[in-house]
Amino acid sequence: MADPSSYRPRPGEIPDSPGVYRFRDEHRRVIYVGKAKSLRQRLANYFQDLAGLHPRTRSMVTTAASVEWTVVSTEVEALQLEYSWIKEYDPRFNVKYRDDKSYPYLAVTMNEEFPRVQVMRGHKKKGVRYFGPYAHAWAIRDTVDLMLRVFPVRTCSAGVFKNAARTGRPCLLGYIGKCSAPCVERISPEDHRELAEEFCDFMAGRTGTYLRRLERRMAEAAEEMEYERAARLRDDIGALKKAMEKNAVVLADATDADLIAVAEDELEAAVQIFHVRGGRVRGQRGWVTDKVEEITTGALVEHALQQLYGEETGDAVPREVLVPALPDPVDPVQEWLTGRRGSNVSLRVPQRGDKKALMETVQRNAQQALVLHKTKRASDLTTRSRALEEISDALGLDSAPLRIECYDISHLQGDDVVASMVVFEDGLARKSEYRRFQIKGFAGQDDVRSMHEVITRRFRRYLAEKERTGEWADGGEPGAEPGAQEDPGTASAGLAEPPASTLTEDDGRPKRFAYPPQLVVVDGGAPQVAAAQRALDELGIDDIAVCGLAKRLEEVWLPGDDDPVVLPRTSEGLYLLQRIRDEAHRFAITYQRTKRAKRFRSSPLDDVPGLGETRKQALIKHFGSLKRLRSATIEQICDVPGIGRKTAETIVAALAQAVPGGPAVNTATGEIMDDTEEPGQQTGSPGEPVSTGAPDERRGQER
Repeated sequence: MADPSSYRPRPGEIPDSPGVYRFRDEHRRVIYVGKAKSLRQRLANYFQDLAGLHPRTRSMVTTAASVEWTVVSTEVEALQLEYSWIKEYDPRFNVKYRDDKSYPYLAVTMNEEFPRVQVMRGHKKKGVRYFGPYAHAWAIRDTVDLMLRVFPVRTCSAGVFKNAARTGRPCLLGYIGKCSAPCVERISPEDHRELAEEFCDFMAGRTGTYLRRLERRMAEAAEEMEYERAARLRDDIGALKKAMEKNAVVLADATDADLIAVAEDELEAAVQIFHVRGGRVRGQRGWVTDKVEEITTGALVEHALQQLYGEETGDAVPREVLVPALPDPVDPVQEWLTGRRGSNVSLRVPQRGDKKALMETVQRNAQQALVLHKTKRASDLTTRSRALEEISDALGLDSAPLRIECYDISHLQGDDVVASMVVFEDGLARKSEYRRFQIKGFAGQDDVRSMHEVITRRFRRYLAEKERTGEWADGGEPGAEPGAQEDPGTASAGLAEPPASTLTEDDGRPKRFAYPPQLVVVDGGAPQVAAAQRALDELGIDDIAVCGLAKRLEEVWLPGDDDPVVLPRTSEGLYLLQRIRDEAHRFAITYQRTKRAKRFRSSPLDDVPGLGETRKQALIKHFGSLKRLRSATIEQICDVPGIGRKTAETIVAALAQAVPGGPAVNTATGEIMDDTEEPGQQTGSPGEPVSTGAPDERRGQER
């Protein structure tokens, strides 16, 4: 625990101007980001008597080891920089809103030649129009089903679209009139895009004009005695009105607004948002946050606005935002919102009328969300705490293992040997800390040796990071030769780890492999546990506990013990260890299957320098198969768009060196398949492998 006076800036050093400040811990990780109208006045509040600080603020300043600041010109710039740094550094002491679910949106992909209507979740993409969020995906599908009668926009996937274009036959929706079938050119790209634009206009709330236009066309058709067309228009009007009725009118003046309500106690806060478009509630969403600092309702609203509109522009930011309390000061936030929208945005507290009544409804939803969250979390916290205590007691640890790392080895009959590392903190998965490894120290199947290699590589990197930050007083790294670094075989989400030299002192982000666990769990019995303990001993690490969980009887093995520790079947501790072990197994076997599939998809064309995936597919599409490409001349290869003579010569040389495989065999019948194709290649789908069945037959032998 640090004394704040040890890093308190000297009097007069802090400027009396707007800016953003960062607190860092002893490892140079950014743990808190804040903004201030006056940096001098704001930072002075952190360096008062500790007894007068909020408990969470006191914890932050005693965890920090330094403070730094950046001066900006205006409060709006400070707001923008604070948001950018919070997104970049993910500081542990800042307010973090957790979306209570992944909300579905109705999306129209206007960035495609033929826009598609679909349900989307997750991050928003450029060039896609979004409507919502909705509470349930089925609500979107019901609305779309009604509207496709009037706006027959494409809804099929890219694969279905291409298949229909190839066969010249549309899908079922094209036959029943709920798709204009651009795949078979029943409608031009320009007319289809105009149809999608009308769909978007209607969803955006501009409904009155379109309904009046349909009613006028229906009357004209009736006057001309075209009763069938008039009946179709009547049914279209009915479908649109039914779609509109799914959202009740809550504001009679067709307001576009977002209403934000906050329910809070001393430790947590729940935020509820109603999205009102055209006077109707189009969507609802909610967040829950830990109050990691002493914060007012207005400040919570400000953080919610940053979370909600930080990545939005244009019409995604409504003209009016109604809140329970205004941020202090309010002008920079309102100016920032105006800049995001591109036109004036009103940020205010509703005082009377329909808007105040609707705000009370949103507030009740926020209160219910907070109560529900606390009920679930109280039960969850109790269970996780009991599980960690049971593990600590069973293994004889000094304290509960708040960070647990689990390792598993996976291979297929000795091929593509990989390993996984999963991390659980406070009994919950920390997926951003997961790592995966390729075993490169030897070839073949040896789980014990593989486990020793993985543990050595992981903790050698930890020691290197510890030495880099100066935590070793003697500057030496126990158990490692000088200058030794983690090899590039370690990967996170498939990417190689950067060398230690790339992790700069100024980088405030959490370092990979920088945090040691209190407990290492290996998937296996006594041999694997002994290998892991030997790896730690060779590195001179003696403050990390090791255990193994054997699958056969779910026994827990400790290093050097002849007999396992048997936890009761009803033990929460055993259940947590099983979850961790199963997650490590899932993560390892997923990586192993990915590597195996990549190996099966390999082609002699992969070794041709400068030949990318697009040109490889163009070659296979042009010639139909790799066998026909192998028999082609240089001049014939040059006929493929994008292939020059030098590249063609390189392709011919590469294919001449590659040895063609034998004929493909149908393993079910013993029949030799068409010899016009080579194993692993399929006409019409360049680059996609045809499995011979062997991998699936051997899947039961995977580790």
